[in-house]
Amino acid sequence: MRDVFLMAGFAFLGAAAAGLLGALALRLVRGRSVAVSLAVVAAVAVTAMLTGTLAVAWAMFLSPHDLTVVTTVCAMAAVVSLATALLLGRWVVARSNALALAARSFGDGGSFAAPDGQATAELAALGRELAATSAKLAASRERERALESSRRELVAWISHDLRTPLAGLRAMSEALEDGVAPDPDRYLRRIRTEVERLNTMVGDLFELSRIHAGALSLAPTRISIYDLVGDALAGVDPLARELGVQLIGDRVDRIPVEVDGKEMTRVLGNLLVNAVRRTPADGTVAVSAERQADTVVLSVTDGCGGIPEEDLPRVFDTGWRGSDARTPPAGAGLGLAIVRGIVEAHDGQAAVHNVDGGCRFEVRLPAAVTS
Repeated sequence: MRDVFLMAGFAFLGAAAAGLLGALALRLVRGRSVAVSLAVVAAVAVTAMLTGTLAVAWAMFLSPHDLTVVTTVCAMAAVVSLATALLLGRWVVARSNALALAARSFGDGGSFAAPDGQATAELAALGRELAATSAKLAASRERERALESSRRELVAWISHDLRTPLAGLRAMSEALEDGVAPDPDRYLRRIRTEVERLNTMVGDLFELSRIHAGALSLAPTRISIYDLVGDALAGVDPLARELGVQLIGDRVDRIPVEVDGKEMTRVLGNLLVNAVRRTPADGTVAVSAERQADTVVLSVTDGCGGIPEEDLPRVFDTGWRGSDARTPPAGAGLGLAIVRGIVEAHDGQAAVHNVDGGCRFEVRLPAAVTS
């Protein structure tokens, strides 16, 4: 038994010495290719085995012939192991290079496609992660393109909508200044109307900037959706009478909600004004509110004739106003974007879909918890 422990001790010391040298070698080549690291690992394993075997062989005082045989066998094993490690390293490096080349494509604006052929489990997992990242990046690019397109449209439309009233204000002010206005009082009333229109547009832009910046502060209170709809209908009734549109709000349940009354009144006002302006004379705009499970569904149905299916996903985009035929004179494409921003700030959802003869805007809000 003593001889066994002695041989184990010699083998351990020889293998430990080879392991320490191998660890130093790995530290020196840590910045090199994985093929070099694999070759060093294989060399360490074979060298540790060879050193331990030779230490035991010398301790056992083998004959020169037997010692030569043992050394030759270990040397051949070392050659085969190193060759195998190099081939394996080259294969891993080739797969890694192919993966890096494929990853570079979606970094330059393309999409990632994992290279064909088998790969190690780690490289396969990395390929799946890169594919998922590529899909997320493509979706992000698409959203960025859509946002940029909305910004360009918004700037173009806002510039147009600002230029028209400003030109009118300038012409009327010059006429008043030169004393050539045929009806000064009418000019003054018109100037006031245009100023209020510009003030409303600036207010919408400010509200939208707060929403996009995440600076919209809410002061939620418990209020009945019935009261919110009633106030909104009263505010839009003069415009509806002027345009000959009938407002219907007899399907509104008395459901409590926890919302910011001022902001939700703005939401309802924007939806109703949008519906009234797009509904022809003698048409109707219907408002309803009902509870579905843990949500309150508030809907505004108009008689606009419907929205093209390809435009439905863009209805709530900033600056979207639809076709010229359906664009109201005072619209800047901000109202529905503000609606979505305020509703989402209340943890709700805003949606639109076509119905017979028009479209229905739906706002889903969390219902208030009943005590």
